[in-house]
Amino acid sequence: MWPFKFAMGRRRKRGLPHMVMYLLSSSPKNGVELMDGVHSITRGWWRPTPGSIYPLMKEMTDQGLVKKRDDGRFELTAKGRSEAGGFGHGPQRPQTVDDALDQVQNLVSYMEDLKRSGREPLGGRSDKLKDLAKRLSDLQEG
Repeated sequence: MWPFKFAMGRRRKRGLPHMVMYLLSSSPKNGVELMDGVHSITRGWWRPTPGSIYPLMKEMTDQGLVKKRDDGRFELTAKGRSEAGGFGHGPQRPQTVDDALDQVQNLVSYMEDLKRSGREPLGGRSDKLKDLAKRLSDLQEG
């Protein structure tokens, strides 16, 4: 059993810098806020320890990706924002009609999965879904 736990730990840490950059892309955060944010992103599956967050923040500071403010919070530097390349800044805007259709298809698949899983019923949103379906249908006719 322990090799699995070891592999899981290594896999999580590999994604930690990306999660930290995502969290910092919205606002400066201190180490505790970053740990809470990762815990939230992973839906409770993982909460990094101070022994993983603070050394990572030092490494990212040494690399010039983040800087520590006087209030103790970390923020992305210009280099960090450029290297993040838009990571964590929300969905990328479609560049073409095909890109937009792909995004719509992905969102519909997501809502189908939500309905199948029973995690979040869509029933109370039927008027909005019908309106969106009509608007999409009107696009096809135009």
